[in-house]
Amino acid sequence: MLLVATEPGVFAAVELDETGAEVRRKDLTASEMHGWVAVQEREDAPRWVIRSARELYPALLDAGIRLGRTHDLLLCHAILRDTDTVARPLPPSAAWVRREPAAEAPALFDVVEQDAPDDPVADALEQFRAQRRVIGDGKDGRLSLLCAAESAGGLIAEEMRAAGLPWNEVVHDEILTEILGTRPVAGGLPGRMVSQGERVRSILGDPTLNLESQPKLLRALHRVGVQVESTGRWELAQHSHAVVEPLLAYKKLSRLLSANGWAWLAEWVHDGRFRPIYIPGGVVTGRWASAGGGALQLPRNLRMAVRADDGWTLVVADVAQLEPRMLAAMAGDRAMARAAQGSDLYAGVVDSGAVATREEAKYAVLGAMYGATTGDSGRLVPRLRKVYPRAMAHVDKAARIGEDGGVVSTWLGRSSPRPSEEWSRMQSHATDADADPAEVAVARRRARDWGRFTRNFVVQGTAAEWSLIWLAEIRHRLQQLPDAAVPAPASALFRTRAHLAFFLHDEVILHVPQEQADAAADAVREAAAVATRRLFGGFPIDVPLDLRIAESAEK
Repeated sequence: MLLVATEPGVFAAVELDETGAEVRRKDLTASEMHGWVAVQEREDAPRWVIRSARELYPALLDAGIRLGRTHDLLLCHAILRDTDTVARPLPPSAAWVRREPAAEAPALFDVVEQDAPDDPVADALEQFRAQRRVIGDGKDGRLSLLCAAESAGGLIAEEMRAAGLPWNEVVHDEILTEILGTRPVAGGLPGRMVSQGERVRSILGDPTLNLESQPKLLRALHRVGVQVESTGRWELAQHSHAVVEPLLAYKKLSRLLSANGWAWLAEWVHDGRFRPIYIPGGVVTGRWASAGGGALQLPRNLRMAVRADDGWTLVVADVAQLEPRMLAAMAGDRAMARAAQGSDLYAGVVDSGAVATREEAKYAVLGAMYGATTGDSGRLVPRLRKVYPRAMAHVDKAARIGEDGGVVSTWLGRSSPRPSEEWSRMQSHATDADADPAEVAVARRRARDWGRFTRNFVVQGTAAEWSLIWLAEIRHRLQQLPDAAVPAPASALFRTRAHLAFFLHDEVILHVPQEQADAAADAVREAAAVATRRLFGGFPIDVPLDLRIAESAEK
């Protein structure tokens, strides 16, 4: 069933046959559409073909209507346009480039100004048929599964924003006061920031120094012999000067105040709920991004403020070492899969004899996925090649393809972007007989950098696919649970229903009635098992969860 806005406040619902051809059409006002969609969901539960969940779904959620299944044309266009797994991917179209919210949006999508199509229904139908053709050309149904999971992610992102993450404003204020000091009056700084700032200025001998001005702070540091190019934490930590400790402390407090201080609390938390703006597929690997609220960068010390409502509880679950587990399964590396049995893959790597300590195992595995060539990671990676040759060959091949300017794809078929034209010209000029040695060195370094990107792309992207399926399966299972005995002070649609409340790459937080806590936890575990089978069939790879039921998200 195609559902698309034809003009403001008017929608067309088009029933489609198995080939995607129009069977019948019904024009609806916005108020009519809400009731009609609710009836269709209840009686037929169709897969809705929609332009975008972000454009359509919030109004339906406000009306108390949830969609079961969709095909999100905007989200799927980005996948099917760029996939390298079929001979004829989707032709690029400016009309189907999604626009992201301005605040904090990642610069990953071109924003194209355009007029509305003359016939939105015909335009959507043409796009849907083209997408069906590409999906049909895919092998093993992987693109079909990816588009279904990506579309489910679009629904879940809007549902989580509508439901919100339960957030205790009093606890948040107490945390800020404990760390920063008393809340300042307008325009001032909290007490601990003031005292640390005074220490820094005293050591630097400049009582009026503006610590928020990077150029002025750098000049002051240079005057006392701290020769740094930036005020980044890692660079400052290389120096033993007395100013380093209070300056790092000041900067840490400043980051908390600016990113999640009282102004953030006032802007983003209302009626006991934090409602960030999620962007499914907002990163080129398929990972989610955030366009407001900083949901993906919440500091650990604020998790105590995530509190369940009375009569409700949280189910918090995350995956241990998801990406290396995905690598073992993708590569069919049974030796690495044996190391992944149980909750700690790094301990399994030690047991295999590849390295001596868990710390070395972590450095080695991360170095393998991110292409480390120096330091402890670079030293330890060659040991993995002897013990896990299939896994290492998989990422090594992805790196070589990237260094040659090629495209790699995730397990389900999301493909990496091609290098820029400037990158390609640089590589081409480096092969000239009279090329400048300095330019050749830069070109080789840029090629290795791109190889490290493609090396990690296949692993991070496949992990993102697993997480999407996990989310979709959790959502499906929660919808089977009954209404709560004690309603939560949430929006009407989520007042009595267990629901997803937060997602961060490989972690979920559910807000559920206390009497359903065990059932919801089982749903999360079952969903993880199903996600693993959907991707890798019977390959013996463990994807264990660290799961707990608690009143707070604090770890």
